[in-house]
Amino acid sequence: MLNLLMIAPLLGMIVKLDEIWNVIETTVIFVAIGLIVFAIAFLIVVLVAPFSVKKEIEEDQNTSLAIIIGALIIGVAMIIAAAIQGS
Repeated sequence: MLNLLMIAPLLGMIVKLDEIWNVIETTVIFVAIGLIVFAIAFLIVVLVAPFSVKKEIEEDQNTSLAIIIGALIIGVAMIIAAAIQGS
């Protein structure tokens, strides 16, 4: 057990230090693309809905609409994750 605790910090170093900037750049690019896609998807939902999404969720406590928007976010996240992995 003590041996496992001694090598635990070494297991966290997966990326070599000379390659860290490439990983950070790629991460920032994918985060930016992901946020843009999320914003576009949410904007489409707001524009297509014949009612105020903000009013329905915040004031009227419409749980079903919040679940639908949550499902939309999860679906877009799955698509972005598949694109990042290349599958």
